[in-house]
Amino acid sequence: MESAAYAVRESSQRLNGINADDLLSEIASPLKEAREELSALSHDLDSAADAAKLAPEMLGAESPRRYLLLMQNNAESRATGGIPGALAVLTMDNGSLALDSQTSATALGTFAPPVSIDAEQQAIYSARVGKFMQDVNLTPDFATTATTALTMWEKRSGERLDGVLSIDPIALSYMLDATGPVLIEDPLVRQIGSSLPAQLTGTNVVQTLLSDAYAKIDDPKLQDLYFAGAAKEIFGALSSGKTEPKKLMDSLARGVEERRILLWSASPEEQVTIGQYPLGGLTSGAAISPAQFGVYFNDGTGAKMDFWVKRTVQVTRDCTRDGYREITLKVTSTNTAPVDAAATLPAYVTGGGVFGVPAGSVQTNVVTYGPAQSNIDTVVKDGNKIPFAAQRHGQRAVGSSTLRLAPGESSTLEFNFGHIVQEAPSDIVVTPTTQAVKDVIQSAALGSCE
Repeated sequence: MESAAYAVRESSQRLNGINADDLLSEIASPLKEAREELSALSHDLDSAADAAKLAPEMLGAESPRRYLLLMQNNAESRATGGIPGALAVLTMDNGSLALDSQTSATALGTFAPPVSIDAEQQAIYSARVGKFMQDVNLTPDFATTATTALTMWEKRSGERLDGVLSIDPIALSYMLDATGPVLIEDPLVRQIGSSLPAQLTGTNVVQTLLSDAYAKIDDPKLQDLYFAGAAKEIFGALSSGKTEPKKLMDSLARGVEERRILLWSASPEEQVTIGQYPLGGLTSGAAISPAQFGVYFNDGTGAKMDFWVKRTVQVTRDCTRDGYREITLKVTSTNTAPVDAAATLPAYVTGGGVFGVPAGSVQTNVVTYGPAQSNIDTVVKDGNKIPFAAQRHGQRAVGSSTLRLAPGESSTLEFNFGHIVQEAPSDIVVTPTTQAVKDVIQSAALGSCE
């Protein structure tokens, strides 16, 4: 793979060095096509070469590798997806997968003093990132999440691990599309989920794990046991070797592309390569496009109401003023919960008003990132300017605002960024939710620059 990548890269560079202006159109046109095709092929081969180099050792070819597995629950949003309620240690030994040390974030308790994070992120997300395992991913920077989570795990268990893998139920649904239905065989898990499907499929796993489990299993500890058992069954199916490889790779690639699967390695050499790709989930570095905007959601309800929230993100203004670019991001959120959610949904789902949010309502902290060197100028809610928090993270402008929605209510936040020096097309990254990413990120609908 490395040799092929090198050969194509060299060929691409040679073709790019030809001055097409001096060529007949009959030659210049196919030259342009060849350049585009080789460029795309070169990128794919470089990625494949990196994977071929890292994968064997990270899958335990030389010695067993052990990773902390964070199961993100999108029903309670966090910047990288959802609260990491269920935890496990994923052992990879010569390509074989096994889950052990399964537990919950709640079981790890409170960390006092909190695990230290950098001052910029602490100012934006508070010390909670290092205080509770449930909050390690309030920040969208997965490197911070991973190192904080590993430190917490080591403090509680005394065990040093080789990295962190994060995944959400939507990514699991993609995997189940590849593996086929998975039967819940563990007697205890079957008993806990006796009123839930005996088989998990790509069609029912999201509804089962993010909604039905809460409606039909009252005890949060039993919910955690059910989630852990379901994950174990699914990973067992993955490691069985019975899945058609291309289908499995396609499902994993989709999960990575949507940032539902994230990976961090404790090996600096491995992490340098991982950090070049979306798999690393970073907010800065080689994996970040020049004009990237980030829109991240953190639950402020203290419950599992995000299953009912539908969102869209759209660029509605892209203008130039005094030599700098100005871009407006429009974030629309709707609480689709039933009007009588306070009475018909379990208190564990609504929060029951314990944290000051009325049962059935959803409170969300919306955090937006602009490109490096940009500014966040104003935030407009439903047509009116509102106060907001303006901060910086690694030279990127960060604007934060809090939104509360009653059942059936919809609201729009417009984040206006200025002083943008990048000329590249804008690129939007969002928190993975229960919605398809393609339904969240809308095509630009540009308004007037006046």
